[in-house]
Amino acid sequence: MGFQYTNIERVATISPTDFYENYVKPQKPVVVEQLTRDWPAYQKWNLAYIKQIAGEQIVPLYNNDPVDYNKKVNEPDERMKMADYIDALVADKTKLRIFLYSLIKHVPSLQNDFKFPDLKIKLLKGLPFLFFGGRNVNVFMHYDIDYANIFHFHFAGEKRCILVPPNQTPLMYKIPYSNICREDIDFDNPDFEHWPALKQLRPLMADLKHGEMLYIPEGYWHYMKYITPSFSMSLRALATQPTHIAKAFLNLFVIRHFDNFMRRRKGAAWLAYKDERAIADTHAKLDL
Repeated sequence: MGFQYTNIERVATISPTDFYENYVKPQKPVVVEQLTRDWPAYQKWNLAYIKQIAGEQIVPLYNNDPVDYNKKVNEPDERMKMADYIDALVADKTKLRIFLYSLIKHVPSLQNDFKFPDLKIKLLKGLPFLFFGGRNVNVFMHYDIDYANIFHFHFAGEKRCILVPPNQTPLMYKIPYSNICREDIDFDNPDFEHWPALKQLRPLMADLKHGEMLYIPEGYWHYMKYITPSFSMSLRALATQPTHIAKAFLNLFVIRHFDNFMRRRKGAAWLAYKDERAIADTHAKLDL
């Protein structure tokens, strides 16, 4: 028995005012199916095109191994030419993924293929990030450290997105001083006996196809799984909720630096302590 999912609402098209009033203000996820139909990217963006236009770029690749105290934050596990990486994706020969890579800075012509949509919220023009993954590759459950509003556009295949609202954070076995949960939780096949708090979780789900956009509000947990080899682009807007702005500031300028200091000072013992705290704190809150 797995989670009881609620499908994320879908609309084909939407006006900027309706989008802001019905989804941004109430902080409600939504899939907009046809937002990219007039972008050149809708016709052009597939893995073969990226290989052609960016094949010589050396890209950072990441695996899903648990956090290692010896490893710097966002330090890649491997580097490879984009062309070789895409060949491996298509052939199902790699589980490595590209994460938060500003390929557009390295291949500026890609900027001509998309638009910053008018959604009545100010998008950060300098931060379009691309994400790539192969069949059944997943991105661990987390929420963004800056509590950004995320506009996640998918291309060239299919991707499953599971979201958890911030008000369910007490159920998530959150690791202290971080924005992730216990990395040994299998969100595809949750073990409710080992992680009893998860039985109360009511996650949301959407399967994205080529050209569709998922709006992820501030502080929402998200877990992504590539159903087929494909890639996505995220645009971002700053947090608008006062409590989220305060939490983002605290995360970026205090908590992150404290955690890095403790990792350097205590190493593996610090990570083990946080893992134990994640269980103890979650069960204490729920009286389990």
